[in-house]
Amino acid sequence: MEQKKTTDRDQEKVIEVKGLYKSFGNYEVLKGVDLDLHRRENLVVLGKSGTGKSVLIKILVGLLSPDEGEVKVLGQHVDQISYKELLALRLKVGFSFQNSALYDSMTVRQNLEFPLVRNQRKLTKGEVNQAVERVLDAVGLLQTINQMPSELSGGQRKRVGIARTLILQPEVMLYDEPTAGLDPITCLEINSLINEVQERFHTSSIVITHDLTCAKAVGNRVAMLLDGKFERQGTFEEVFNTSDERVKPFYDYNFIQ
Repeated sequence: MEQKKTTDRDQEKVIEVKGLYKSFGNYEVLKGVDLDLHRRENLVVLGKSGTGKSVLIKILVGLLSPDEGEVKVLGQHVDQISYKELLALRLKVGFSFQNSALYDSMTVRQNLEFPLVRNQRKLTKGEVNQAVERVLDAVGLLQTINQMPSELSGGQRKRVGIARTLILQPEVMLYDEPTAGLDPITCLEINSLINEVQERFHTSSIVITHDLTCAKAVGNRVAMLLDGKFERQGTFEEVFNTSDERVKPFYDYNFIQ
């Protein structure tokens, strides 16, 4: 991915994780994780299944509590704030689910209206319509506004899911396997959309993926979770320019037939 010019504000840390540990019974998942996300940065998180990527995300939004360590999101200690403060913080953090998580009984318009009306009850009907149309236009799907999710392709559902997340204007975006289950052409379109969202909405993002083409296309920086820690961080080339036998098979699986 082409590196953009950075400013002092861009160097501001919107997520700070230090010395994070998490176990389930005798099973240690995270073993001293350190990770920062800077403002307006796309950070790709790589790792094999079961290495703790999803656990990390759940801790960032307060769905799980750390056993040890410090977790700050937008300047707030996630595990130390009140439930009311946590709910307010979550409105600033958008989560794009792997399966898009759309309500099948609602139209695209209704799917987008639902989180907006629930969280911003003083908006007029005109303001709600304007917000819905704005984010649908941003993901290139304004024409689907009255369709049902069942009428959409997998790629379109992904885009609508991203639009529903964007409608609350989050500062941070969390993408969970954004290209999973999509054909190669649609994967490229989703990669481009993630970059467009970063530029247009000035978001800071964590992208969890197994797709190295996605990682290379969207990641300003890449972090690979190995044995419970982020032992390799940097540009895509820096992470994979190694003889580490834990890293090479991951690259070979994606790029060698």
